[in-house]
Amino acid sequence: MLWGAIALALTLGACGETTPSADSNATDPASTPAASGRGLKIGTLLPITGDLAQYGGPMQDSATLLVQTVNGCGGVLGQPVQLISEDDQTDPAAGAAAMSKLAEVDQVSGVVGAAASSVSSAAVDIAVRNQVVEISPSATSPVFTDRAKAGDFDGYWFRTAPPDTFQGQALAQLAMDQGYETVAVIAINNDYGSGLVQSFTAAYTALGGTVANQDNPALYPPDASSFDSEVSSVFNGSPDAVLLVAYPETGSLILQSAFEQGFLDGETQVLLTDGMKDASIAELVGKDSDGSFVISGVMGTAPSAGGPGLEQFTALYNDAFNRDPSVFDPNTWDATALIVLAAEAAGDTSGTAIRDAIRNVANAPGTEVTDVCEALELIRQGEEINYQGASGPVDLDEQGDVVGSYDIWIVGDDGAIQVQETIEISG
Repeated sequence: MLWGAIALALTLGACGETTPSADSNATDPASTPAASGRGLKIGTLLPITGDLAQYGGPMQDSATLLVQTVNGCGGVLGQPVQLISEDDQTDPAAGAAAMSKLAEVDQVSGVVGAAASSVSSAAVDIAVRNQVVEISPSATSPVFTDRAKAGDFDGYWFRTAPPDTFQGQALAQLAMDQGYETVAVIAINNDYGSGLVQSFTAAYTALGGTVANQDNPALYPPDASSFDSEVSSVFNGSPDAVLLVAYPETGSLILQSAFEQGFLDGETQVLLTDGMKDASIAELVGKDSDGSFVISGVMGTAPSAGGPGLEQFTALYNDAFNRDPSVFDPNTWDATALIVLAAEAAGDTSGTAIRDAIRNVANAPGTEVTDVCEALELIRQGEEINYQGASGPVDLDEQGDVVGSYDIWIVGDDGAIQVQETIEISG
């Protein structure tokens, strides 16, 4: 195993947190030695600022760590990998502009991102037009599956987090297991929010549940700053639970409003999704006059990161940054790894070659391998591999999707997120 030697070679400064610059044109010098000719260029399109900034910095660190690890064991096709990073600002317009730069100016072959489904939707057609592979670690809208089936992406779209078709089923199962007969929904009005509301509603009603506001779900604009009327509308009538589909910045404000209006009194349970599974969410919402976290006991779902390579990734990440990985960090590591491994297997760093080889390294048959450096060495020796990721087995279907399991998590009295159980969703 090469992990110990690689960790010693990294120059990430393990004594403190390393957060990438918010400069959208920034390129990490440690991961971008001069590259030319057939050297592989990878872009990242991640939310260093905006509503998903809590996730974007750690996700960027994960991609940087993967590239530095690969460059520490020979790079790709004998050349160091170059990583060019763009801040999508959790904004579709900014994400589209950044993707245009990555594809047309920087001429990357693959892009890791975007994080938000709305930003990925704005960027993916630009990637396809320029024959650039886009692989998102966290865009979960079912829209991408439908568009892939329609042939819109020409095979250039992938993701390492399962679509919300499955998370909707997980949420419905959680609600029924808890005995909730009626649920009202409030969600951010974008691809992520509307897609998850639709998938949850279909799954929950099929199990016999009632969505209280099914005909008029509370959808709020991404740039909203006041939510009192929406909160009042979903909690009035005392449903058994309220499902909140949001990101931390706006979601925490919604929960604060619910508390201030007296709705977090235990009569109605709050259910959250992966977009709110942030380690600091309890701190963001705040405490009551007794010093207790106001969202203690709130439950949620999120894709489970329990892949065969998780232990190795976590150890390397801890050594590099002196902190634990966040919710989509393993998925980001795997997304970057798949681009690297596909280029090595194809013997070609073009986006088209990576597109055509990526399932060969992600899926069976082949030698199962978790260590990315070991995987590269096996490819160089002419062997087929079946990469087993940190987030999961990362087997990619014809639409570029993975399937997986979901963690049921709860906010404890100490404000920490605790995983209670994991449920399998097979589609």
